[in-house]
Amino acid sequence: MKTWKLVSGILSIILFALVAFQSCAAGMSNALDENGEVSGSAGIIVAVLLLTGGIVSVATRKSSGKGGSIALIIIFGLAALVGFAMHGSYSDLTIWAGWCLINAVLAAAALLRGGKKQNG
Repeated sequence: MKTWKLVSGILSIILFALVAFQSCAAGMSNALDENGEVSGSAGIIVAVLLLTGGIVSVATRKSSGKGGSIALIIIFGLAALVGFAMHGSYSDLTIWAGWCLINAVLAAAALLRGGKKQNG
């Protein structure tokens, strides 16, 4: 799981820039259309959570405790929830929320796998 955390963390940090840029464009589009959507702001929240999750993932890749995996489940789970719930006209946000959901599920698998390894 060390390799997954490193790769996931690096990809999440790189995707932060892309998601933030797209979110700014979506927010500008929402403001110009005056449609009342908040998908641009939701995208910025997802981008910040992607950055946070990526940093935590890289920083905790070698730890043997459960805290890093629990933090990743919370961070990426929250990002997935925000992305799926508030995507509006910014349909790419569902793709980034899907990436966050995959990371949350894999963090849960790492948590369960780590618990079985220590007990056995």
